[in-house]
Amino acid sequence: MKKRHEQKLVVLSITLFLLFNVPFVLIFNKEGQVFGIPIFYFCIFLVWLLSVIISFIVLKRHYE
Repeated sequence: MKKRHEQKLVVLSITLFLLFNVPFVLIFNKEGQVFGIPIFYFCIFLVWLLSVIISFIVLKRHYE
């Protein structure tokens, strides 16, 4: 794997670590729903889904 791809994945990991820390997670701990799902769970799974997609794109470019 090229160094720049590794760097992108490390930056993504650090960003996710910071986003899933308590101060940032409590920002989304509000009343309400989005598509019938509580805002808290919706935001957590949205961030998780985006991280999976970004990781897939980075790794797909590596193997081309």
